[in-house]
Amino acid sequence: MKIDPKELAQVAAAPTPPRVDLYAGIHKAMRALMADTLLALGRMDTEDDLETAQTCHRVMELLEFCRSHLLHENEFVHPAIEARSPGASELVAHEHEEHEQAIAALGVAVAGLLAGPRAHRAMAGLDLYRRLALFVAHNLEHMHVEETAHNAVLWSRHTDAELLGIHNALVAALAPAEMMYVLRWMVPFMNPAERLGMLGDMQRHAPPQAFQAALDVVQPHLTSNEWAKLARGLGLAPAPGLVDA
Repeated sequence: MKIDPKELAQVAAAPTPPRVDLYAGIHKAMRALMADTLLALGRMDTEDDLETAQTCHRVMELLEFCRSHLLHENEFVHPAIEARSPGASELVAHEHEEHEQAIAALGVAVAGLLAGPRAHRAMAGLDLYRRLALFVAHNLEHMHVEETAHNAVLWSRHTDAELLGIHNALVAALAPAEMMYVLRWMVPFMNPAERLGMLGDMQRHAPPQAFQAALDVVQPHLTSNEWAKLARGLGLAPAPGLVDA
């Protein structure tokens, strides 16, 4: 059954109690990673070979992360939407195709910057920076649509238990290295309640070594105050000597 546009607008605009949100956490990670990478590219010293190579590697990591995110949404989230509201994900699915094309084009631009003569790097770097900025801008708008319109469909057509099942299936499909990368960019940029909720769930259900690995990935990117709050919530002793960032 296709959702009525008026119903969609009402659901999206109305205040709702907390629901299982398939987008909130991962989109915080993506916004943080995109902003950090864009800023690094903007300040890159194209006269420094090592810095140029390292920054371009960061851009490629971002592009790979975005490509993987598109695949996960296409495989797990869009089928859930289409199963109960046919056509509701059509616009976003089309934008996913555009993003895949943009990711490929940005990858070519990165390769061209690295392979080109040093004398042309400054202009190539500026061009890449501007193109990445536009890619980020489009993704910010795109994520807003998913967090409002798509969530409205998901919440009106699925129970929290069903949404949690979709989330768990998606997470189970992640390779360990990808999961650690997600945690590095997701958890530090959550608010304290979100951070504690996610890691508290890991503490209860994940193997101890996996939980400790997650803490090791996250802790260096938290301020001492943030870590102290998290440690208290998890029943851990705060580690001394962590410097505020």
